[in-house]
Amino acid sequence: MARVVVTGGAGFLGSHLCDSLLARGDAVVCIDNLVTGSVSNVEHLFTQREFQFVEHDVSEYIRVPGEVDAVLHFASPASPIDYLEIPIQTLKVGSLGTHNALGLAKAKGAKFLIASTSEVYGIPQVHPQHESYWGNVNPVGPRGVYDEAKRFSEAMTMAYHRYHSLDTRIVRIFNTYGPRMRPGDGRVVSNFIVQALKGRPLTIYGDGSQTRSFCYVDDEIRGLVALLDSDENDPVNIGNPDEFTISQLAEIVVEVVGSASGIEYHDLPVDDPTQRRPDITRAREILGWEPKIELRNGVERTVEYFVGLAGF
Repeated sequence: MARVVVTGGAGFLGSHLCDSLLARGDAVVCIDNLVTGSVSNVEHLFTQREFQFVEHDVSEYIRVPGEVDAVLHFASPASPIDYLEIPIQTLKVGSLGTHNALGLAKAKGAKFLIASTSEVYGIPQVHPQHESYWGNVNPVGPRGVYDEAKRFSEAMTMAYHRYHSLDTRIVRIFNTYGPRMRPGDGRVVSNFIVQALKGRPLTIYGDGSQTRSFCYVDDEIRGLVALLDSDENDPVNIGNPDEFTISQLAEIVVEVVGSASGIEYHDLPVDDPTQRRPDITRAREILGWEPKIELRNGVERTVEYFVGLAGF
C-alpha cells in the first residue's frame, strides 16, 4: 500500500484517479478547494477507511501529516469557460500551487506527478504533436493564463527534478471526456451532449473543420497510473491518437442521443487550435499503454451518465 495525495481530487479526472488508486489498495488524501470540483464526485468514497478528503486551496501552504509516497498535482481549472472566468486563480494554482505541491513531495521524499496538457503545444506547427515539440503559444492571449501556467508548472517540476533530485513525472493530457464532466463546464463533448439531450442546436465555433483527439476517462486513468508506476521523468503524451473534426463529433452525439438538434455556428475563439492529435509512441514504448475505447462507445457511456443527472 502507498499513501497518495491527489490535489484537485474532487474534479473530473482527479476523482476517477482517486477511485483507481483506492481500488488497487492505496490510501488517498484528496485535496480540493471545490472551485471547479464537487464533493458529489467523491462522496461515494467517504465510507472507505483509506480515503481522506481535505478542503483546501493548494495555492496556500499544503500540510499533510504522516508519510506520503506520491503527490499527484491535478488541481487547476481545465476548461476555457473556467480559466477565462478565473484567470488569476488559474495562474496561481499553476505556479504557487505547483510550488507547494512540489515542496510537499520534497519534504516527504515522495514521487511527484504533474498533470500538464496538450495546451502547452498551443496552435501546433507540428502534427501530430510529439513530446520534443516546444509548442507555439501566445503568452498574452486570453488562453495564455492556462497554457503558460502549465508550461511554468512543467519547468518548475523539471527544476525540482534536476536541482533537488526529486522523482518526478509529467503527463500531457489530451481532451479527456466521460462521466463526472460538469454539464456547464464549456468543453465540447459535454456541451454537445447537454444541447442534444435538451433538443437545442449544437454550438460549433468556426466551421467545424478543426480537429481534436478525444480520450475516454478510463483509458486516460490507466495511462496516468502506468506513468506514475514507471521510471520516466520526461513528459509523456497520454491521449487518443484517433482524430475527429468537431463536425464529426457533433454527428456522433446527435446519433447516439437520437436528437433532432441542428447546428448553430459561431465565431472561432481567439487562439483556438485548428489541429490537435497526440503522438503516443513514447507511451506505447515506455508504458505499454494505448487507448482501447472508441469515440462512439465512449460517447454512449457519457450520455448515459448525463441522462442520470437531474434535469434530463
